[in-house]
Amino acid sequence: MKKVYGAYLCTGCGIGDVLDVDGLKDAASDSGIEMKDHACLCGAEGRTFIEKDIAEQGVNTIVVCACSPRVMQQEFNFGEQTITVRGNLREQVAWTGSLKEDGSVDDFLQEMGTDYVRMAVTRAQKTELPEPYKLETICKNILVMGGGIAGLTAAKEAATAGYEVTLVEKEAQLGGKALGWRKMFPTAYPYTDLENPTIQDMIAEVQGNAKITVKTGTEVARIGGAPGQFNVTFKVTGSTSEWDAPAKVTADQQDLINKGELEDPNKGMQKYTTLNPEGEMFGAVVLATGWKPADVSQYEHLGYGKLTNVVTNAEFEKLAKNGNVPARVAFVQSPGGKENDKDFPYCNSVTSMVALKQANYVVEDNPVDGKAYILYQHMRTPGNAEFFYKSMQAKDGVFMTKAAVTKVAAAGGALLVDVEDNLLGENLQLEVDMVVLAAGMVPTTADANTINLAYRQGPAFLDLDLFDGYADSHFICFPYETRRTGVYNCGGVRKAETMEETIDDATGAALKAIQCIESANRGVAVHPRSGDQTYPDFFFSRCTQCKRCTEECPFGALDDDEKGTPLPNPTRCRRCGTCMGACPERIINFADYSIDMIGSMVKSIEVPDDDEEKLRIAVFVCENDAYPALDMSGMHRNKMNRLVRFIPVRCLGSVNMVWIKDAMSSGMDGALLLGCKYGDDYQCHFVKGSEIASRRMENIGETLGSLGLEPERCGVREIAISDYDKIPTIIDEFVEEIVGMGPNPFKGF
Repeated sequence: MKKVYGAYLCTGCGIGDVLDVDGLKDAASDSGIEMKDHACLCGAEGRTFIEKDIAEQGVNTIVVCACSPRVMQQEFNFGEQTITVRGNLREQVAWTGSLKEDGSVDDFLQEMGTDYVRMAVTRAQKTELPEPYKLETICKNILVMGGGIAGLTAAKEAATAGYEVTLVEKEAQLGGKALGWRKMFPTAYPYTDLENPTIQDMIAEVQGNAKITVKTGTEVARIGGAPGQFNVTFKVTGSTSEWDAPAKVTADQQDLINKGELEDPNKGMQKYTTLNPEGEMFGAVVLATGWKPADVSQYEHLGYGKLTNVVTNAEFEKLAKNGNVPARVAFVQSPGGKENDKDFPYCNSVTSMVALKQANYVVEDNPVDGKAYILYQHMRTPGNAEFFYKSMQAKDGVFMTKAAVTKVAAAGGALLVDVEDNLLGENLQLEVDMVVLAAGMVPTTADANTINLAYRQGPAFLDLDLFDGYADSHFICFPYETRRTGVYNCGGVRKAETMEETIDDATGAALKAIQCIESANRGVAVHPRSGDQTYPDFFFSRCTQCKRCTEECPFGALDDDEKGTPLPNPTRCRRCGTCMGACPERIINFADYSIDMIGSMVKSIEVPDDDEEKLRIAVFVCENDAYPALDMSGMHRNKMNRLVRFIPVRCLGSVNMVWIKDAMSSGMDGALLLGCKYGDDYQCHFVKGSEIASRRMENIGETLGSLGLEPERCGVREIAISDYDKIPTIIDEFVEEIVGMGPNPFKGF
């Protein structure tokens, strides 16, 4: 595309009140593009002002210097065949400063504005129109793994939306753990009475749906490929896995084996049975394989595995369904012990609700002498479940207290439960017939053999060790998404959930799967950069096969070919740019986000070399948390240090260290990376971006030291999106450190 440029400056929202408009326009023309101004570009007249140039002059590359690119996106959308670049003069310049006391323009603020204009123009000059990556053929069928409530719901919802679904369940029948329920939680007003399970109705609805193919007694042996083209092989439950497939035997060899002249290489091996050796194609996968009860045998003082009548909540539910409910039962919700207020692992509000439900069984089946003791550290009954809690609290025979259980011992045919630190303020010893331990709900994805992905990172989701076995990519911001694009989780593999939560989850996961398929069909990203038409372009002739890109990609978007060269899977890609930041040869770029682009933007910042008061610090800002926080700081009219220049990046993981080197070599006095929290406070939208960037910055610090520059000139700061009021202080503190070191000694060279 031959570019025809148009640059437009909005003077409204206070921009023209505190900045010299002609000076800003001169900065654009000095950078190669003539700029026009208008009082309100986002209004109808302002849009017409730009559209006139598009129609009459063929403008197809537009620079809009006005408000943040996070707002007014539709107002400045001129179609997919037009490049539009935004320069943020409102939130990050005009609203962060003011005129001098004498009413004149502040030189420092004006310099900020002109730098942002130059960076926007440079970005437009370096941006190319992306071409979406489209598969030659795409499969729109959806695979649902797991036939419990989550899987049944996901299959039904996807089929209702018009998609063909294959539902795979490893057991001989559908229903999952719900088949063993005696009752289920209240789902309707007044939310006080347990209800009969509806699982059989759900099963019948799925089995009667012509768009759903059900495979019971079947497991997934392997999932290869990418969204739109997942290749899946199945095996009969209990057969040898595909990874242990038998050796191939020729006809001649088989003849010798039959004669006893050759030993059978597969002797003793269980017969391998595959349902589809060539594999079936799917567009997306819904992972609904559920959970299993946590192991509670480690808590020896509670007697599980040693005392006959100490059972888990899952085991008690089976007893209750068969009508074997004793009259005196203690429901222990936490491991207990002194100075221990924790629940059992993988517990949450669901286990609290289960205890209430099962306590009801005790008093219902034993109306005369039934006694249910619920001993908890935390009782959680969110939402409408509070009504059920209150009804149980008022029920005769049900006793609840916050308490620590220190010992469970046998006493004849009964059990003695020692209780300390309860609400009554005195120690108790309860004599009961049975103790029920609130075993948590461990996601099946904690087992590496659950999903069997054919990915370089391995068959499971355990390569990042962030989520205790859960399959999430970002639980809060991107529910249902896993770290493998096109695979969406719901139900017990996402968190311990009630039936209602599971149904909501499964519906969401099914919709995500559909979104993924349709996005892959259009050649655009799914999440979090939904609709992004770019994908990484590799200049393979310069690849040194260092494997940094394949190893650092958080989403398994890169494999290796037979020579060890990166093998991209574009429909898996989340467009974070982590591979771009990892590459020491700088051969990975996007059409509208490249090494050269950001490097050129850094170099477009004017660095005074004759004024020690005008130091310059480049701040690379993650667009996901840090950039919105900066905008909100500006919206609150917080003053911002005028020595810094903010450069938005897709993720800190995309920051290539050459940008830092270029910044320092061009005379910048410091460089700061501002991004999401990681580790225990993990918030990174791309999972590992901030952590990877921090490691890289440690290395660049060592390089600076070898050049005689203080490593402290480069830093990383973690912020949450809610930290907008803290940002000015964070920036000021870093700037003060740089000021204390003095100007970059390479300035002017």
